[in-house]
Amino acid sequence: MTAFPSPNFGARRGGVRPSLIILHYTAMESAQAARARLCDPDYEVSAHWLIAEDGRSEALVSEAARAWHAGRSYWRGIDDVNSHSIGIELANRGTHPFPEPQMSALEDLLSGIMARWNISPAGVLAHSDIAPDRKIDPGPHFDWLRLARQGLALRPQVGTAAGAGGGTEFSNLLTEIGYNPAQEPELLLRAFRLRFRPWGRGPVGTQDIRLAQGVLAAISADGA
Repeated sequence: MTAFPSPNFGARRGGVRPSLIILHYTAMESAQAARARLCDPDYEVSAHWLIAEDGRSEALVSEAARAWHAGRSYWRGIDDVNSHSIGIELANRGTHPFPEPQMSALEDLLSGIMARWNISPAGVLAHSDIAPDRKIDPGPHFDWLRLARQGLALRPQVGTAAGAGGGTEFSNLLTEIGYNPAQEPELLLRAFRLRFRPWGRGPVGTQDIRLAQGVLAAISADGA
């Protein structure tokens, strides 16, 4: 583990403790290029951690501080996600799967962060969850199920209702899960599928509704 401290941070507003972990991809050619950007005061962007494709983890900002990674975002009534979260950047252009050394390093890092700050699996989110109008990372190639199997991310239960309410029922479920109700339904559907059903296509269907029911049930079981 190496440290390349970024100057792009501040105090968490209101003295809050982090309760969320946000996963990103860098969308840059290399971890070195991403580190340079995240540590450049002219860009005013940062994250707490950067994980290279070979698994090297670099601490850029203290976890106790407010890094600038989430941007304009929202989750479960929180609109200053930076103050409530820890950001992890994964070196990946968004065009290919995340390699084994990187995923293994992420698992180690996540388990430590979750223990240090008492963050539940329901608090581990995608950038696309909190900013569906702007972001798609960590994208359709990210293996969320791998994390969920180890208790490092939410694992949906199985919804059983018929889902006769269609799009309205689905939108209500997403609001209960934590998504921003002010966003366009199409953007929320895309964000939800990116996270839980990346193969899904077309308008909202029964499978989407049942899966959203399962996500909400898992959140309740998680105590979030």
